[in-house]
Amino acid sequence: MALDQFLEQIKKQYDGKLPFVVYKKPNSSELKCMLQYNDALHTVIDFTESGFVFAPFDSNQDAFIIPIDHADVVSVEFDKDDFSESESRNRKTSAIVNSNKESEKLSHIRHVENGISAIENGCFSKVVLSRREIVENVETHPIEIFKRLLQRYPTAFVYCWYHPKVGLWLGATPETLLNVRGNQLHTMSLAGTQAFEGTAEVVWKEKEKEEQQIVTDFIVDRLRESVGKQLSSDDFMKVSEQKTVKAGNLLHLQTEISMRLTPETRNLKPILEALHPTPAVCGFPKDKAKAYIIENEGYPREFYAGFMGELHLKETITRNPNRRNVENNAYRVQKSVTDLYVNLRCMQMKDQNIFIYVGGGITKDSDAVAEWEETVHKSKIIKSVL
Repeated sequence: MALDQFLEQIKKQYDGKLPFVVYKKPNSSELKCMLQYNDALHTVIDFTESGFVFAPFDSNQDAFIIPIDHADVVSVEFDKDDFSESESRNRKTSAIVNSNKESEKLSHIRHVENGISAIENGCFSKVVLSRREIVENVETHPIEIFKRLLQRYPTAFVYCWYHPKVGLWLGATPETLLNVRGNQLHTMSLAGTQAFEGTAEVVWKEKEKEEQQIVTDFIVDRLRESVGKQLSSDDFMKVSEQKTVKAGNLLHLQTEISMRLTPETRNLKPILEALHPTPAVCGFPKDKAKAYIIENEGYPREFYAGFMGELHLKETITRNPNRRNVENNAYRVQKSVTDLYVNLRCMQMKDQNIFIYVGGGITKDSDAVAEWEETVHKSKIIKSVL
């Protein structure tokens, strides 16, 4: 199928008010979409389902799924140069990118100061506080915005998800919640933010290193708890050193974590309950930070800082790719694949208004003004494609 036909099929689905998701995995040149047959709203029961899952920040609320057996699945190869942008459009977006109201700045600074006070009072050691910007009267079709995200962020998970009974969300997230292929699980901790200024060779402050270590320790401990004592051996889990990674115009600290699953530990539900939301999007201890966010943030996060992606899809893998094609069929195996991503760098479209969600991790050493500036850097990622 040609790329134009692929995108036209999605536009037709959207115009017909039928659910769909279109997405690209990090560093991939394949676009995939699931086009649901009708407008039924399918709720996740126990994460044994197969399809594309879309889950909220608050795990007490429903997660939704486009089931693989209720949708057409289509894919196409693309090149990011297929979505080149004009300078005239970029000039038009400059006013949007650089627009920030003084009232929003003061409000977020107060919000962060209150969070720091709560930490000093012993409520928790870290909390992730966010804000929501509104860009009004955006007339661009969501698929056009999706195309710009593809062009700008080749290393991110880029998606557009729509259900007429829930809403429309788009984003380009740098953060993996978890990947599972067969019996191998991989996840990451991601924290700390700097503006990218031409090099990834940067110095990180102790506050940022500490924040990153909190996230890493949380993930490791909760994974061990979720699957039991069989993870007491280092043979089951590997944890990398911290490294700097680039996402759009930002740099982050990242640690990679992997573990081997057994037949007794392949149930994803307890693992997801243990991990989500991580300290990178919520705080630590998780329950206290989450309760503070819901009570004090002033708006519902909905699917911001939730997670989404492929759940229990089948992938055919060739064991010996060096053999001739005619012989490869005998060496192919099918594995169950789950690829889930944290819903960051995202936006929600309602009518002709765009809601942009950005946040940052707050610790006792945080500076409220610097935290505001960090959210400004992050919001530019999304606003630059409007």
